[in-house]
Amino acid sequence: MHCEKKILNESTGAYVLRYTFEKSEEMQNVTKRPTVVICPGGGYVFCSAREADPVAFQYMAAGYNTFIVEYSTKEHAVFPNSLLDLCAAMKWIRENAEEFGVIEDQIAVLGFSAGGHLAASLGVYWNDGEIMERSGCKNGENKPNALILVYPVISTSWMENGGELARIIGDNDWESTYKKLNLHTAVTKDTPQTFLCHTVRDCAVPAKDSMKFATALMDAGVPCELHIFPNGGHGMSLATQQVCVNGGDKSFAKWVALSVDWLNRLFSDPEEANAPLEMAEYSSKF
Repeated sequence: MHCEKKILNESTGAYVLRYTFEKSEEMQNVTKRPTVVICPGGGYVFCSAREADPVAFQYMAAGYNTFIVEYSTKEHAVFPNSLLDLCAAMKWIRENAEEFGVIEDQIAVLGFSAGGHLAASLGVYWNDGEIMERSGCKNGENKPNALILVYPVISTSWMENGGELARIIGDNDWESTYKKLNLHTAVTKDTPQTFLCHTVRDCAVPAKDSMKFATALMDAGVPCELHIFPNGGHGMSLATQQVCVNGGDKSFAKWVALSVDWLNRLFSDPEEANAPLEMAEYSSKF
């Protein structure tokens, strides 16, 4: 396994950590692999270690290259600084796809909580003119081919508690930035297919945030898969005893296998998987 740390922003300390497979003559049929880029949660204050390496190794066990983005946090997390970090990571990965053994059009971005907000931000703003210009990304260099959002922040409901919203908006225009931070309002047909999971008992970020994003995807004709589990709180990561402070939850822990299965299907037959979603016309009499 190759391990490498790449600094993304010297002034904020943001970096990306690469875990990729060694190329082997014994596995000549697997020279390039699909990839998962992980954005840990932490309220844009820190990046949770429980949602970094343990998660990366689960996806590596399933045959995926993994990258962990430790993006700008605290006072450096003024929008869109963290998003620009993620764009820089995506650009670096694609520029070195041959060396890293990465399939360029099979890169999923996974995010937890605030990291889910960051991943979803890339999903809706990867082709935004300002983001493209400030990140130096062009021709879809920063485009995620899929999103995996685990108890993600989608709206500003969480940020409006405790002053987080003011910290993230910073000196930006309040009205326009507030609107941009509510990601379900920015979903378009260009937003990638998405896997979402949440718990009903999440008291920090409501499950309705995942439902808002899923609804917006369906309205835009973008397929998605949504799992709402009955038990478990916020920040459960893999929901195992090793990484979950409250002992985990066997039901919620299934999200990892479910997401791997979803990704395998999405990347194995992209033409079928990327077919536009055709919603049924419902009669008004029901």
